[in-house]
Amino acid sequence: MGKLVVLKIVDGSSEQGFTVTLQIGEEGRNPSSQITGTLPAAPEISQYYSGWSNAYRSLGSRYRLEAKAALVTNVSKVEICCQAAQALKERLNVWLKSESFRPIREKLLEQLIPSDEIRLIIQTENIWLRRLPWHLWDICDRYPKAEISLSVPAYENVEQFSKPQSQVRILAILGNSIGINTEADRLLLEQLPDAQVSFLVEPQRQELTQQLWRQGWDIIFFAGHSSSGDNGETGRIYINQTECLTVEQLKYALKKAVTRGLKIAIFNSCDGLGLARNLADLHIPQVIVMREPVPDVVAQEFLKSFLESFALGESFYLAVREARERLQ
Repeated sequence: MGKLVVLKIVDGSSEQGFTVTLQIGEEGRNPSSQITGTLPAAPEISQYYSGWSNAYRSLGSRYRLEAKAALVTNVSKVEICCQAAQALKERLNVWLKSESFRPIREKLLEQLIPSDEIRLIIQTENIWLRRLPWHLWDICDRYPKAEISLSVPAYENVEQFSKPQSQVRILAILGNSIGINTEADRLLLEQLPDAQVSFLVEPQRQELTQQLWRQGWDIIFFAGHSSSGDNGETGRIYINQTECLTVEQLKYALKKAVTRGLKIAIFNSCDGLGLARNLADLHIPQVIVMREPVPDVVAQEFLKSFLESFALGESFYLAVREARERLQ
């Protein structure tokens, strides 16, 4: 049985610090261990994050945001981006080794062993924390079967009424594809074994909502352009060349899909923190989004690696980790 590790970070800010509660237990059971610690103020991490983000966006790749002309990327820009990423990683880990956070770190090392399959959930509403690259925490290097995900502090299970299916039911939405190649996503989905895939290509809103209401789906997949508001609270998907939708506009259709057995939502598009926040309110069991702008080829390679690992029987979280690590 796998281990479930939850870090609850309910209050605080980067200027004041955070109170953190750690819970460790077996999957499906109540926590067997709990401890509280704090993370100190670290406003300088915002500067490291901005430095990396600016360097990354200056590379000028084709992102699954709004279509823009690709820029020429030279070696020096790539080097600057890599250096900024390394600086952010190092500063993040210095922060996570703070003396006030030490009891939590030591409890993790005491309770977990390298062979454990670990689901580590960061529960927080704080957008600053949600943007951080938690997968670069050096704790993850000690536990090769661990993967970190984000969640809101309050979560409730939704009763599902789905009937057993011989095939995985997938609704694949291929949205606005100006400047990107969603056909590659389609080919990958068509090659999945034991899957019944229905495609909606640049659908109208009514067509999409009807499909969500009419039948049950195990997986909903979206490829195309997406974006989040400046505060990271609201996400939008561009379903065709003239329409975009928020999760709120699909709220009731998605809730119905959850009660009918929806297990996974995959948004192979860019800047998805707003989507993740809104989808969490609907209690979809598993959600994959891209937090940052992602080059088209990277989005496709991630999907390919994830589907390969997942189809071979890897757990959802390990398939995500393996797909992410393959990109390096």
